[in-house]
Amino acid sequence: MLYREAGQFKSSYAEDGRIFPIRQDRIGFALLMLAFGVVVPLLANEYWLKAILTPVLIFSLAAIGLNILTGYAGQLSLGSAAFMAVGAFAAYNFILRVDGMPFLLALALAGLAAALVGVLFGLPSLRIKGFYLAVATLAAQFFIVWVLVKFPWFSNHSSSGVVTAQEVRILGYAFVSPEAKYVLTFAVVAVLALAAKNLVRSATGRAWMAVRDMDVAAQVIGFRLMRTKLLAFAVSSFYCGVAGALYAYTYIGTVEPEGFNLDLSFKILFMIIIGGVGSILGAFLGAAFIVLLPILLDNLVPALFGDALGAGFASNLQLIIFGGLIIFFLIVEPHGLARLWQIAKEKLRLWPFPH
Repeated sequence: MLYREAGQFKSSYAEDGRIFPIRQDRIGFALLMLAFGVVVPLLANEYWLKAILTPVLIFSLAAIGLNILTGYAGQLSLGSAAFMAVGAFAAYNFILRVDGMPFLLALALAGLAAALVGVLFGLPSLRIKGFYLAVATLAAQFFIVWVLVKFPWFSNHSSSGVVTAQEVRILGYAFVSPEAKYVLTFAVVAVLALAAKNLVRSATGRAWMAVRDMDVAAQVIGFRLMRTKLLAFAVSSFYCGVAGALYAYTYIGTVEPEGFNLDLSFKILFMIIIGGVGSILGAFLGAAFIVLLPILLDNLVPALFGDALGAGFASNLQLIIFGGLIIFFLIVEPHGLARLWQIAKEKLRLWPFPH
C-alpha cells in the first residue's frame, strides 16, 4: 500500500535517526506545513483564523511545554498558566520600557524570564515529587498572579490591571491582520515544536526520561538529578512563556493577570492527557480537541435539541464530556490520541495482512 516502507534502506546512523525516517512521513509533513503555512492563510476566513487556528497553535505550544515537564521528565505541574502570564507581562514590559525592542527578541526574553521563574519554583522538585510537587506548582499559580495584581508596575500602573498589547512589528512590517498574526504564530510554533522534537531525542531528553521512569536508578547510573529536573522546568517554562506572549499579542490583544487563571492551567493539563502524555504530536491533537469540542457542542446541541434543554446545558455537557474523556483515556489508552494515530499507522503498514 501507499504507506509501506519496503525498499527504503538506511545506510547511515543519521538516516536512521531522522525525525521522519519514512519517505511518506516526510512528504506528509511537508504537505502539512505547506497547507497550514500557505494555503490556510489564503483561504480561511477571519473567524477560523482568530477564534480557532491561532488559539490551537498557541495552546499547542503551551502543551508542548507542559509535556516536556510532565510527559518526558515526570514532574507534575499545575502552574502552566502562571508561566504563560510571566511571558505575557515580560514581553509587554520589554517592549514598553526598552526603546526599539524587536518583537522576536522580546519574545525570546519573555521565554527566558519565564524559564528563570520556572527554575525558582522547580527547586522543590529536588525534595518532593508527585502530588506534593503538584501542590507546590499550584502555589506558583496563585503567587505569580497575586504578584502581577499587587504590583501595578507590571501593568504600567493601569487602574484596571488590563493593558493593551503593543503593535507587533518585525523588520518594519506590522502584523495587524488576522492572516499576518496567524502566519507569525504558525512560524514560531513550528520552529519551537521541531526544536522540542529534536531535544527530547537528544541526550537531554534521554536524561529526562530516565529520571521520569526511576529517578533513584537514574542517579545511580550517573544522571545529575538537580541539573536534569531544573533544566526540564526551565525549558517547559520557556515554552509556556513564549506561548503566553503569543496569547497576548496575536490572539487576545490585551494583557491581564486574571486571564491566566487556574482554569487555563487545568485546560493545558487536559490537552496533554487527551492528546498523549510524552508526545509532541499529542500536544497538537489535544489542543485541537479541547478548542474545537466546545465550538462543536455549541452548534450541535441546539441543532439536535433546540431550546428545550436551556442555554446552560451545553456548557455543563462540555464539562461532563471532558471528565468522561479524561477517565476514558486514563483507563483505555493512557497515551491518548497520539497513540491511536501510531496504532493506525502500524496497521496501514501491514494491511491487508493479518496482525
